[in-house]
Amino acid sequence: MKRIFFFIAIMAALLSCERDDKFSTAGGLRLTLPADTLKMDTVFARTPSATYTFWVFNHNDDGIRLSSVRLARRNQSGYRVNVDGSYLDNSNGSQVNDLEVRRKDSLLVFVELTAPDTHQLEPQLVEDHLVFTLENGAEQRILLRAWAWDAERIGSMTLTRDTVIESQRPIIVMDSLNVAQGVTLTLRNTTLYFHDQAGMTVAGTLKTENCTLRGDRLDHMFDYLPYDRVSGQWGGVRFLQSSVDNELTQTEIRNATEAVVCDSAAIDIERPRLVMRHCVVHNAKGRGIETVNTYLILDHCQLSNTLGHCLAIHGGVAQIDYCTLAQFYPFSADRGVALYFSNSWLGYGLPLMLTCENTIITGYADDVVIGEAVEDETVPFSYVFSRSLMRTPKVEDESLAESFTDIIWETPKDSIQGKQHFRTVDEDNLVYDFRLDSLSTAQGMGCY
Repeated sequence: MKRIFFFIAIMAALLSCERDDKFSTAGGLRLTLPADTLKMDTVFARTPSATYTFWVFNHNDDGIRLSSVRLARRNQSGYRVNVDGSYLDNSNGSQVNDLEVRRKDSLLVFVELTAPDTHQLEPQLVEDHLVFTLENGAEQRILLRAWAWDAERIGSMTLTRDTVIESQRPIIVMDSLNVAQGVTLTLRNTTLYFHDQAGMTVAGTLKTENCTLRGDRLDHMFDYLPYDRVSGQWGGVRFLQSSVDNELTQTEIRNATEAVVCDSAAIDIERPRLVMRHCVVHNAKGRGIETVNTYLILDHCQLSNTLGHCLAIHGGVAQIDYCTLAQFYPFSADRGVALYFSNSWLGYGLPLMLTCENTIITGYADDVVIGEAVEDETVPFSYVFSRSLMRTPKVEDESLAESFTDIIWETPKDSIQGKQHFRTVDEDNLVYDFRLDSLSTAQGMGCY
């Protein structure tokens, strides 16, 4: 009896395999495509896009044979396609032949794009059709759609003479942009897109006006999340010891690792080393701005959402006026504070003179302001805060009364606190608008 059951089981398995291998050319058979259109992100011309994937299903009770899968424009559009491990070879007319999709089975499709130059200032539409031709003669199509944007490219460049860059086209820095000592780089009305780990070092002078410095990823990490909202996309800007007279105006530096760092240098109290007016430093994976023995002026600036401190000052002279320091970095609870200041660096005493007026300093934590002084009382440690909102325990020491005037001491017990001061702090979609809400108690303060 056991032999009979075993024989029946073998025959059933064989019949099942036979049914699975049955292919039909019936005119009504169709594949199930995910959509009529695959919408890809904007890409820079001559730069490979991210890889997009989708499934093609055969929900029929019979298998389907494909006589071909091809790109309608062959190799003219810049699209590259792989269907279930078979590359649409350009030497074969950008197509693959004789594929099979068994009943209730599927194909995995990969699509990439390296668009040619468009010779236009604005992004241009790049389209092609991925055409599935069934053995029964039916054709099914998916429209491939993306936008291509011409850009200038910089590999590794060191400027050895004064240079002005003002470009309507985006500029991609693939490796590094360096400004030699004694040389001035002026950026106007320009966006620099920095590739992964690329950055800028300034041994001379940097002057900017109406500029953006950001990463070069134009695509999305997830459907709701563009890479432009993700920190650590590029290296940042470093001012070397010899760098002087830097002035940044109406400039946004976002999504870097170490956004702005000023190395230690001999200080000149008559000559600011870094002046930033109406600037934004946002979403750094390290420090927002860090200065060592620097004469720094920040006027109407927003420093926000950094894994390290939003602003770290180690000695020197710092003037902060009408700024917003908002520490709402979303990717780690082990974030720095909004403002850190000290009179030392690596164990060496550095005199500090800090003034902060009309400024909002807030964040998630109960205390987002830290000041640290060395034990050596001969190293000056001078600071004055006035007409500002500070999220830190109220200073009760009467000997420090002159250092804090007209301060709104924010606490977790306040009815309006932290992110409630601002129009939008959307942690889910990483959207932030640090303009003041109408209910904020910090009216008249901050950069907006």
